[in-house]
Amino acid sequence: MHNAITIDALRALDAIVRKGSFAAAASSLYKVPSALTYTIKKLEEDIGTALFDRSKQRAHLTPAGKLVLEQGREILLATNRLVDSVQQLESGWEAEIRLSRDTVISPMPLFNLVNQFNQLEHSVNISLDVEAVGGGWDALHSRRADIVIGASGELPRGLFQTHKIGEVAFVFAVAPHHPLAFVDGVLDADLLTHYPAVVVADTSQILPIRDSGVFKSKQMIRVNTMEAKLAAQLQGLGIGFLPLHMAKPYIDRGELIQKPCSIPRQNQSLYIAWHKDQQGRAFEWFIEHLPKMDWGL
Repeated sequence: MHNAITIDALRALDAIVRKGSFAAAASSLYKVPSALTYTIKKLEEDIGTALFDRSKQRAHLTPAGKLVLEQGREILLATNRLVDSVQQLESGWEAEIRLSRDTVISPMPLFNLVNQFNQLEHSVNISLDVEAVGGGWDALHSRRADIVIGASGELPRGLFQTHKIGEVAFVFAVAPHHPLAFVDGVLDADLLTHYPAVVVADTSQILPIRDSGVFKSKQMIRVNTMEAKLAAQLQGLGIGFLPLHMAKPYIDRGELIQKPCSIPRQNQSLYIAWHKDQQGRAFEWFIEHLPKMDWGL
């Protein structure tokens, strides 16, 4: 039993939970679904308990499965750090650099910077991930990210170094065919309760989950990115605040209608953040160049 839990099995379990299905997880790991199913069943047999409750249409983690996932992720992170440390010891360059951006940040400036980095011709793998709301700080806290672009909210004290890259202004906007588009004057909070609101879900895995820009409404429609929230509001599925730099092109074309709202929504400061003890030549290169980028805010 002491050899039952392998790194491959932990990677499989983590991928299934992150991707939401065995098929999607198998694709992300470049495996066929049957191989992933066998890996999980073998793990369950070896440790003597079920990790998934398969009594319903969609499998869900059992309490044992949640425990294995939680502690297994710590093992995977430690394994990645070990590989990075060995690689860095030999050359000074990490095996991988993990960059996460908040969904209010456009990916294009980051893609341009990665293209510049690739001109150095060092064999450093680059992981580009996306976080939302408090997920950036959570990614740093759990060390699933080396650098976060667009972290917001209250700054944790002592652990991280930060650099402010700008502020995001928000506008309340609805589709032109939404009932609120035809209401004159300032929209008050009581009126908004009659309509569904589109909300970006917090991607935190360890730190407490927080909501951003949430107000009382008859229904919450939760999406996983700001891009999805924008698309949902363009379709008239719900209402809510949107970053001005993302909404403005659609407002200018008349595809969204900006409405005055009695609910206050303050500008939000955005930061690049990283661990104070982080090292590595790839890390140092990105920390030098990221603050100089125009993020289009």
